[in-house]
Amino acid sequence: MTLSLHDVRLAGERLRGNVLFTPCTYSRTLSHITGAEVYLKFENLQFTASFKERGALNKLLALTPKQRQRGVIAMSAGNHAQGVAYHAHRLGIPAVIVMPRYTPNIKVEHTRDHGAEVILQGETFDEASEHTRLLARKRGLTLVHPYDDPLVMAGQGTIALEMLEQQPVLETLLVPIGGGGLAAGMAVAAKGVYPGIEVLGVQSERFAAMSQILNHQTVECDRYTVAEGIAVRNPGKITREVVRKLVSDILLVGEGDLESSVLMLLQVEKTVVEGAGACGLAALLKNRKRFKRKKVGLVLSGGNIDLLILSSIIQRGLARDRQLVRLRVETRDVPGELACISGLIGGAGGNIMEVHHQRAFSTQPLQTALVDFTLQTRGREHLDQILQVIKAAGLRVSLPDPDMVSSPRKS
Repeated sequence: MTLSLHDVRLAGERLRGNVLFTPCTYSRTLSHITGAEVYLKFENLQFTASFKERGALNKLLALTPKQRQRGVIAMSAGNHAQGVAYHAHRLGIPAVIVMPRYTPNIKVEHTRDHGAEVILQGETFDEASEHTRLLARKRGLTLVHPYDDPLVMAGQGTIALEMLEQQPVLETLLVPIGGGGLAAGMAVAAKGVYPGIEVLGVQSERFAAMSQILNHQTVECDRYTVAEGIAVRNPGKITREVVRKLVSDILLVGEGDLESSVLMLLQVEKTVVEGAGACGLAALLKNRKRFKRKKVGLVLSGGNIDLLILSSIIQRGLARDRQLVRLRVETRDVPGELACISGLIGGAGGNIMEVHHQRAFSTQPLQTALVDFTLQTRGREHLDQILQVIKAAGLRVSLPDPDMVSSPRKS
């Protein structure tokens, strides 16, 4: 093994007082929903809103004076970038960060705000990585790898030490996997403290590279996932061997699972997580029978989610739960009819947000119009009541977006 419990404990000593000792608390509501005993590790409360600070700082603190003077370079889709930039600035170390062009703007701007030189290069993480290595050689900079480095892995492993210190009853840890640094570091630490504890990885179905490699499959990844923080096509060579030895299984979750989990954490725990940070809950919800009555620890690994993406997730979630819905009503195109329908909806307690009245672009008979109403409701039963009121008035009504509300777990 290239990493030991001793290495993680040394990292814990270095990091003490420099990163937040985040809470790991029992969630009564999520435990009721899932059937497991759920404990949440709030790494989204770190200053840069991500666990990545730990590994980055542990690496920076181990640099020689000469390496500090020349500076460091890192490639990252966002969270590692912010961790390196923030702590390099604190320590007076020049930092260059290479990020893929698709990186959410919030992560790019926050990285710049920490004083790093940001270079947007490549369409993918792998293309950004190649450019990073070229710049490192050209400028003589020390590479702070986001995951495939024992010092970085040791820093991430301190999360498991904190979780087991706060909640020694834990039986299972669900950990997001991209490049594998978090899972490898936590597995070494957790297994070192409690050899019988189960460590499971979680990946997006669209970026299941680590799972595919360990199962001797061809690596096939999609172009996008809402969990962009773990969208890694080439997991670490060091990390994959640790994961192979210590991580019992890797669970895969779909885009719908991730979206629902981001929204659930917002609604239940009043905490904002990015897609990667919701992986553990997504896997728990998808595999409830497997974890029933088990004491499960989830790592909310980061909270740096683009506000437009978060807004879309909220609206799509409300639509799946039929709290936000679009109705299409066929009506006569005569004065007062629109007001009559609006009165029916309002009388049934529906809140009309938008109205679109279609006349010209319609195949309906003359003097007939299609009116689309976007409504807020209290949920499925309330929507059924509104539909019954409209039908009772002799009007035809339909849901033009059945797929939006039919499957809350569709990927």
